[in-house]
Formats: sequence, structure tokens, C-alpha cells
Amino acid sequence: MVVTKYDRLARSLRDLLDIVETIRERGAGFRSLAEDIDTTTPAGRLVFHVFASIAQFERERISERTREGLQAARKRGRVGGRPPALSPAQRDEVKRMRDEEHRPLAEIARLFKVSTKTVRRA
Repeated sequence: MVVTKYDRLARSLRDLLDIVETIRERGAGFRSLAEDIDTTTPAGRLVFHVFASIAQFERERISERTREGLQAARKRGRVGGRPPALSPAQRDEVKRMRDEEHRPLAEIARLFKVSTKTVRRA
């Protein structure tokens, strides 16, 4: 099996190793063009395992840094995600219309130009 880059073949090091092992069991080899890795040789297998471990380490570090960045942003008062579709006053009005006027959710959603799911969540 020939791929342009080995880290595009699998989502984790475990998956990559399993795939390459399956290929080997079927009597074939694995070759990555970008890294010039060929697992049909002992040296190629060694290089493959070293590169795969480094790639897994890099992915984990990126994930770790992302989590740390989000945590630091939260401490500074930054909140991620999409802004609310309804303001607090609109949310109160939706609740009032739903509970006191017993209007259908679809009608309330049309009035506020939001989905019925947003009305339900309010």
C-alpha cells in the first residue's frame, strides 16, 4: 500500500500500527512517499515506528495546548461558542407566551425568527 503521508492513514498511533500490521499479515508492504518509509525492510519498520510515535506526540501536544489556551481564556472572562439567539428579555417573553398565552412553539419561533428547538430550550 502506498500513501502520500502516513499520518493521513489513521487517526491514532494505535490505528496506524494496526493497519500496517494487517497489511503485513496479508503479505504486502506499506510505503509513505512524503517520509520515504518502506516497511518491507527492517530499517524502514524502525523509521516508521519512530515517525509514528513522534506524530502521535505532536497531536497530543496540540490538543493539550488547545485545552490550556481555552482554560486561560475562560479565566480572563472569554467565553467561546456561538452567541445566544435570544436575549434574556426575549427569553422571558418566550416563556411568558408559551406558559401564559399557550401559543404554539412554531408560532413563537416565527415571531422571534428562531427555530422551535431554541424556543423549547428557552
